[in-house]
Amino acid sequence: MARRATPEINAGSMADIAFLLLIFFLVTTTMDVDSGITRRLPPPIETPEDIKIKERNVLNVLVNKNDRLLVDGKPGDIRTLKDVAKRFMTPVFPDDPNYPETELVNVPGLGDVHISKGVISLKNDRGTSYDMYIRVQNELARAFNELRDELASRRFGLKYNQLTDEEQIKAINEAVPMRISEAEPENIGGN
Repeated sequence: MARRATPEINAGSMADIAFLLLIFFLVTTTMDVDSGITRRLPPPIETPEDIKIKERNVLNVLVNKNDRLLVDGKPGDIRTLKDVAKRFMTPVFPDDPNYPETELVNVPGLGDVHISKGVISLKNDRGTSYDMYIRVQNELARAFNELRDELASRRFGLKYNQLTDEEQIKAINEAVPMRISEAEPENIGGN
């Protein structure tokens, strides 16, 4: 009996097909881009000057290399950081030395508003994990966002992110400025 030879498959164009499939998937696939943290930096200072801020107007937040918080010299918890920051920045205790001073300012669109002179000073250890750094940033941003939401709801009946009028947004931003001072990371310590 005669043996039949199995026909060969022409594989010469397989590389072309694989290349076309690769290009197709590269073109049609979207990739997430890390956007980072949105912060608007202040304009550069021409000549450095000593700015004196009263101790009562500063809330110190330190994060060590073990991702532990120290809030105003006391051990802190990430779960309560937003509430501590929010309470500190709420301008309702002008005569209490445990809270920042306030200033009565006439804000266009809002009228006379008490504005806190408080500043949150954030300092990280060089060994702080990226996850903890982002969590602290998020909690501080949430504190300011809630303060803005509350003021916008009282004055305009809408949350801050629902406002569409640029003048209203500008007024809320002026009444609740996001004052976070971030220092250069250094070796703070481990305990």
